[in-house]
Amino acid sequence: MTDQPTRTGRQLDPTAVAGLQACAQRTRSEADRYAAALDDIAANGLPSVEDCTPWEELREAQLARLAAQRPAVA
Repeated sequence: MTDQPTRTGRQLDPTAVAGLQACAQRTRSEADRYAAALDDIAANGLPSVEDCTPWEELREAQLARLAAQRPAVA
């Protein structure tokens, strides 16, 4: 007897497999970045307010980047 589950579903085509693997890699990368940030906070504490950028500035900068990427609508 084996510990491997029996698969009865159909096989994915190679393009779908590659897409799922790319998605998994992106998810792992994002999780690693998040974990590193939490480790830094745990080791060093939160940064001072003076060293932080207000969220409003971050939001406006992101909106400006998005607007620059989008073609103008007449």
